[in-house]
Amino acid sequence: MSSFKAAASALARSPGLRLAAIAALAVLVHGYHLGVDDSAIYVPAIKRVADPNLYPFGAEFFMSHAHLSIFAELVGGSARLSRLPIDMVIFGWHVASIFLLLVAAWQLLGCCFENRRARWSGVALLAATLSVPVAGTGLAIMDPYLTARSLSTPAILFAVACYLSNRPRWALAWLAATAALHPQMAVYGLLFIGCMALVRRLPAAREFSVPVFGAMTGLPFLLDFAPLHGPARECLLSRTFFFVSMWTWYQWVGVFAPMALLWWFSAARPRHTLPAFRVLARTLIPFGLVFTAAALMLAVPALESYNRLQPMRSFHLLYVIFFVLLGGLMGEYGIKTSAWRWVALLVPLALGMVLVQESAFPASEHVEWPGSDRGNTWISAFLWIRNHTPKGAVFALDPNYMTQPGEDTHGFRAVAERSVLADNVKDSGAVSLFPQLAKEWENQVGAGRGLDHFQLQDFERLATRYPVTWILTARPGPQGLACPYENRDFAVCRM
Repeated sequence: MSSFKAAASALARSPGLRLAAIAALAVLVHGYHLGVDDSAIYVPAIKRVADPNLYPFGAEFFMSHAHLSIFAELVGGSARLSRLPIDMVIFGWHVASIFLLLVAAWQLLGCCFENRRARWSGVALLAATLSVPVAGTGLAIMDPYLTARSLSTPAILFAVACYLSNRPRWALAWLAATAALHPQMAVYGLLFIGCMALVRRLPAAREFSVPVFGAMTGLPFLLDFAPLHGPARECLLSRTFFFVSMWTWYQWVGVFAPMALLWWFSAARPRHTLPAFRVLARTLIPFGLVFTAAALMLAVPALESYNRLQPMRSFHLLYVIFFVLLGGLMGEYGIKTSAWRWVALLVPLALGMVLVQESAFPASEHVEWPGSDRGNTWISAFLWIRNHTPKGAVFALDPNYMTQPGEDTHGFRAVAERSVLADNVKDSGAVSLFPQLAKEWENQVGAGRGLDHFQLQDFERLATRYPVTWILTARPGPQGLACPYENRDFAVCRM
């Protein structure tokens, strides 16, 4: 009992320990999934850094993103140096990224509020709302999986906090770190801090204008904005959230409702807030309006290919800061020091987030602990492939496998750690940004389409076009092929 009291006392005295505990609770609330959705692109790059023998075929579909960032080198290099299991390292980085985000929010709240209760309330609300989707962008505040945004988001918040606490050199250093991790998100951070300098009418605006201008002029060298045709255009148009003309009414509510509340924040001048609070609220409004106007301009058909810049992704930063400020105000005016109010707000909110994640990944564990294999026949097959096939194996499976019931958007490369023909879900996202991949993507997707119904001659024809040595198909496996593994739904067969 005395040791428990000592631990509770240490937790109460140390903000770092409390933030770590909140980060751990956030993982339990929002869940964790290896290699799903966007991490189906990021995780293979990490694993290839950790083990260069992986993915001898088709790596261009994830390395096109990876070569623009140090993210894969950082995470994969840490696994190679530590010699820990790669899935454990990726999970550790995910937990660390949430902790860093909460630390950055704690520092930012310290610039905006006088009382510690407002700081803790802001951190708690952010931790409870990590799964909230951001206004039609296809993003959440923090994904339940590891991507480059997992580290770039806290880096941007650290930059904003340093700027507000009159440490511009540290702000630039954090922005440089953001650029190394995620160049696109760094541009938004640069522009936001530049806007703050203008709102405050400080000479420091000049200090930030040069890197902002340099970042913007460098964009044409990262992407080719020539008009797209054929499969490249098909992939671009499949990303409907790129195009505000395809948005629904509730996505527009997600754009303007936070800005309306931010206008009220800046006009009301709440008590016990510091000047930085009003600066943040006032800056976020023109920041959001400018990028919304840019997105509306790109709705013109002649500018179609420029939608790959995704100007509305700037709202990711707006949402993070908005929820931090909202949480601080709730702590200052609503929750205060009342324990039952904390419980009444955060427990239903956390339970709601759990239900949201359970509905998003219904066939998977809520937290996919490293090394776990429970209940999902897709994951069972992927893990058998990882453990029982050569690293140089090249697989084929239906190109729409990520949309199949029970698959929960797990990337084959990320979990099975083997090369595979291009898919029609995440690899098409790579094509939407890098159209030079379009022709090869179209050929590979076409070669694998309908694979679950292939006959022996179809497999022979496939083997003459691509170095496919194994297939994953619906059970039972096709006649004429040896299938050393079967589960309730699938068979893994050797070509």
